[in-house]
Amino acid sequence: MEISKADWKLYCERVGDWQERYMEKLVKKYIKLLSSEGNASDHFWELEKKINRDKKHPGVIIELRKSTAIWDIADFVRKKVIKMDDLDGFSQDLIDAVELILSR
Repeated sequence: MEISKADWKLYCERVGDWQERYMEKLVKKYIKLLSSEGNASDHFWELEKKINRDKKHPGVIIELRKSTAIWDIADFVRKKVIKMDDLDGFSQDLIDAVELILSR
């Protein structure tokens, strides 16, 4: 299924906010790590490892493509970047397609 023009426009409007919200969660986790007991060097290297892993996550960086938008939205839901409630305003066709992908 190809995403409709209206859904594509809405997706482009919202994806930045979704990513920002996800990165806020990451930053809170990083602060908790850095504030925990232990050696500064251990915190530093653990933080570097987490950042290197996290920056590959679609909640941080994603290449916007109309051809993969529905799959990307499903991946956002699967990886807890967004919830199905965040799809309010999208067409029922898109929501159904995302649900179908998630059910597999």
